[in-house]
Amino acid sequence: MHLSITLRMAGLAGLLLSPLAQADFAIPGFELVHTVPVDTELATPDVRQPGPVWIELFDGAQTRIDIGQFYAANHPGSVMDTVIEHLEAAGKRGVKIRFLLEEKGLKLSQASTLERLRAIPNLTLRVLPYGQLSGGIIHAKYMVVDGKQAFVGSQNFDWRSLEHIHETGLRISDANVVGQVQAIFDQDWQAQAALGAHAPVPLPVAGEAPARTGNYLVASPQRYNPPGVGDSELELPRLLGEAKNEVRVQLLDYAPLSYGPDKTRPYYAVIDNAVRAAAARGVSIKLMVSDWNTDALELPYLKSLAVLPNVEVKIVTLPQAKQGFIPYARVIHSKTMEIDGHVAWVGTSNWLGGYLDNSRNLEVVMRSDAMARRIGELHAQLWDGPYARALEVTAHYPQPHPGTP
Repeated sequence: MHLSITLRMAGLAGLLLSPLAQADFAIPGFELVHTVPVDTELATPDVRQPGPVWIELFDGAQTRIDIGQFYAANHPGSVMDTVIEHLEAAGKRGVKIRFLLEEKGLKLSQASTLERLRAIPNLTLRVLPYGQLSGGIIHAKYMVVDGKQAFVGSQNFDWRSLEHIHETGLRISDANVVGQVQAIFDQDWQAQAALGAHAPVPLPVAGEAPARTGNYLVASPQRYNPPGVGDSELELPRLLGEAKNEVRVQLLDYAPLSYGPDKTRPYYAVIDNAVRAAAARGVSIKLMVSDWNTDALELPYLKSLAVLPNVEVKIVTLPQAKQGFIPYARVIHSKTMEIDGHVAWVGTSNWLGGYLDNSRNLEVVMRSDAMARRIGELHAQLWDGPYARALEVTAHYPQPHPGTP
């Protein structure tokens, strides 16, 4: 396919750029990584795409690669196909690979992809039923290489996330944050072993509350966070509570509803209360969500936000790819926030109940003017572009069906 060849060449070109060297917004220990959906007018030439970054991480691995993911899906000739080839090469040269997958993600995973992963030499794949721990899922998308580098972002281990979905992540070499991500993986890997042996899963040892300065990781659910990792359900409202002028947010999904194991949607006001409180004290809120966020239960809450002073809500609809309809693609999936030009947030959670309270998710907070500015510019590119439209409170929106044309 010509598209595949073009993408591969673009990826190889990206490898020639050293991490953190190609952008003036870079901060020590962190590289912003962004998926620009093909066949759109969007462009971020100063930011590398995840395919080349993942390949570089796998090629540089010396002893160990740890991967935590919701699900895994490949497509022949895709960028992900090349990524897996490099993961295979790492296993063949003796790198130990641990791949942790969510049990509920098996339904989204491709059997052929899982078979290919299991066949990689030195790779051990475990499936964790996270619901048995907390009622949630492993929704985090991350990897750690040699305990020295990590990747955290909205990108699932899915070919579409590397080509056809708007995604944002971070390559991390900051020793403190990498250590925190490694501790999360080790905690969940051990939990899977305990559940597999029908043994109790011990809670992590409680420690002192981590500092909220500089750059740091927060995660959920709090009760299964290793010592030194903060609670994202506490930190997000706290950051919103500190906002003074403007907050820019981009998400797949937003609603004060909770997706519980019993399929009900009880009211979950933790985030929504903080957003409304910020708007009430004069903070400008610019919330941008995907066109998957317009179902009959979630849409009224978006409309109730849009009528408030200081709040603007936009819905983003990406055009279909030239190759035709692709199920569960062509959507914005980034989970980012920028506050007052000083704080940047890049994570894996949608802003709904069930994510920050019960599910495994990771979020990186960076108190950096440079990174906050670049995250704000990513937001503005969509916000001011041709794909975002202001939510009309009196308009009818179609029920989303992302899996069917």
